[in-house]
Amino acid sequence: MWFVSVRTPRAALMTQQNLAIVVIGYESSAEWEGFFDSIVQSTIEPASIVVVDNSPASSIDARDWPSLPLRVLHLPANPGYGAAANRGVQELHHEIDWVVICNPDTRLSETTFEKLLSAVDVFSNTAILGPAVRSSDGSIYPSAREIPGVRIGIGHALFARIWPANRWTTRYLGGYTGSAPRSVGWLSGSFLLAKRGVFEAIGGFDEAFFMFFEDVDLGRRTKSAGYRNVYVPQAEITHSGAHATSLREKEMILAHHRSAERFLSKLYPHPWQGALRLALITGLRLRARWQIRQLT
Repeated sequence: MWFVSVRTPRAALMTQQNLAIVVIGYESSAEWEGFFDSIVQSTIEPASIVVVDNSPASSIDARDWPSLPLRVLHLPANPGYGAAANRGVQELHHEIDWVVICNPDTRLSETTFEKLLSAVDVFSNTAILGPAVRSSDGSIYPSAREIPGVRIGIGHALFARIWPANRWTTRYLGGYTGSAPRSVGWLSGSFLLAKRGVFEAIGGFDEAFFMFFEDVDLGRRTKSAGYRNVYVPQAEITHSGAHATSLREKEMILAHHRSAERFLSKLYPHPWQGALRLALITGLRLRARWQIRQLT
């Protein structure tokens, strides 16, 4: 049987968890050492680590980390973040109950796993938990947000850059004071802990999202199924961010807006909402063109 092992004596909860990691990389050779070093320092050792490498040429060799329960699944065709995460979860032993899905440019603190797992029973029907995400400069990244409906989404899209403190953006991004866990709309896919049974029951990530918005959509479907997304600010990670995308800014703008279009089409799917969908998609495409022009 595969169980989490604990390096030092911990509470009974810690010794009973079945925990694994699925980490999705793309040309991430510069990140693996730091990522795995942070796992080695954790108070909880995962039972299994599956690396899903979407790089054209593999960026990792499991033999370089013989002390870790590590397997590599190479998908050179690059099916996207969500599809890769789903494949990684499918590779896990059936006794794994909780799975961390994350990027390799994240770094754990010693107690990240411990504090996330300690919060699984704070609220009923908790299915996904996320830590506080710190940027490289130490600031808190807004990783626990509200589902962006029409008013919030339009207000945020129009004013976020020119008026960051506007009420729509403030509501969408959420607040980050206090240390108590709280129920939220969705959590950043850069690092989240998912209850495997629920994750699989709702179909995992929607693989039609190549990148961006797959985490928003997952949070929405989790809530629609009657479960909670819970932000746990006492658990922390550091996320350097965009290591695989910073040199492809135009492509990322287009990908982000295509994913936003798909999300809004799922959020407003009914025939009588057709005019709303058309207006929103037209606005997104105009916004994408404007942002691309700002790059030149």
